[in-house]
Parts: sequence; C-alpha cells; structure tokens
Amino acid sequence: MIELSRRSLIAGSLGAGLALPSIAGAIEGCGEQPNTAPALQPPRLLTDWAWLGRYRQANAELISSGARVDAVFLGDSITEGWTNTDPAFFAGANVGRGISAQTTPQLLVRMHADVIALKPRVVHIMAGTNDIAQNTGPMSPEDSKNNFMAMCEIARAHGIRIVLGSVPPAAKYWWRPDLQPKSVATALNDWMRAYAKEIGAVYADYAAALTDAAGNVKLNLAKDEVHPTAAGYAAMRPVAEAAINGKR
Repeated sequence: MIELSRRSLIAGSLGAGLALPSIAGAIEGCGEQPNTAPALQPPRLLTDWAWLGRYRQANAELISSGARVDAVFLGDSITEGWTNTDPAFFAGANVGRGISAQTTPQLLVRMHADVIALKPRVVHIMAGTNDIAQNTGPMSPEDSKNNFMAMCEIARAHGIRIVLGSVPPAAKYWWRPDLQPKSVATALNDWMRAYAKEIGAVYADYAAALTDAAGNVKLNLAKDEVHPTAAGYAAMRPVAEAAINGKR
C-alpha cells in the first residue's frame, strides 16, 4: 500500500514527464531538449521538486565571475528550448533559466536562486502551459495567476523590471489529449496583458507572433503547437528584444 501510494504521488507529479522517453520524436525539430535521464526524475521530484540544483553551479560561476546579467529568462521547456536553439541570443547578458515540464509553483520556488541572486535588470517570465496541462497536479487559473503575481512581487521588491511572455494558445497537448487548452491559454494571456499594464510591466505577445489570422498556432512555427521551431524562435526574438528594452 505504501509503495502504491508512492507511485501514485510520482505519477501525479510527473504529468507530461511520463511521456519523456518519447518526447524527442514527438517534437523533433522544435528546439526542445528532452530530459536525458527520465528514470532519475521521480526521486528528484521527491527530493528537489523545483530542481534548484539544475542551475546551482552555473549560477555560482556567473556570480563569482562578476559578469553583468541584463535579463534572466525564467520558464519551462519553451525557454529551455530557446537557449539551445538560439545560443547567440543567450551568449551575452541574457541568461536562460528554463526547465522542461515545470509549472509556475516550481518557477516561484526558483525565483531567488535563479533570478534574484543574479541581480539582473530584467526578468522575463514565460510559463503557464504546464499549469493548464496540470503537470504537477490540478491547478485552477487563479492558482496560476497567484503564482505569477508572487513572482512579480518578488521581482519588484528587488527593483527588477518585469516582462511577462504569453503562452502559445495550443488547441491540444500531445501529452494530455483529454484537454482542450486553447480557451484557457487565451484567457491567461488576456489576464497577463492586463496585469502587466496594471503593474507597469511589459507584456511580450508571442502568441500573436506564432498564430495566424484565426488565432491558431502556425505549425511551421511550432509543430506541436507548444514548442517553437527554429523559425518560431526567430519570430519571437524581436518581440523579446523589444520587451526587455522596455518597448510595449
């Protein structure tokens, strides 16, 4: 019974991670870097749920070097894939801190270690897709909003400017075919736009850059409607550059 409960906890925590062994084939060419050790993921989720250890050494080296950090990109697989697909964009003062499959509560836990400690001018927060997919368990839109607000409050308390990046309004998730996420994603993006205006942050409208006139994600820019291709990231880059420079 104890072992069964432990397995249930792990399964509920993994969400999309349960499909990680086949992730490469599902999103080939999307810039996504799959977890290379899915078998090690369950115990990590029980001991380092937010994966604070992922960037610990890189953060320490960056701090000790005294290098200037302009913008920290905090996010999930979309951000992680961006750093791997467009390394030139992250070769200078932009720092990528994305972790595949993560949700906003995990990002919130990482705020101090992966953002505040680096003393950036700007934090670029892009998340929400995995909340909708319930990767770490059931979440309501209000839960996601609370986590976004908490991250923004931490950033503002440390004098860090904020960019909120929209999520692709996918019509489906290959790892959660039972869900219909588009309307929820669109509503979350609408809320982020309004909230960014309310607090003086910048809203980076990647959804507009990735969708057609009907509001559907262009498959040449994101084959699975979630993870951008190289062309998708190329379309997103000028939006990001304008946003981190304070242009709405």
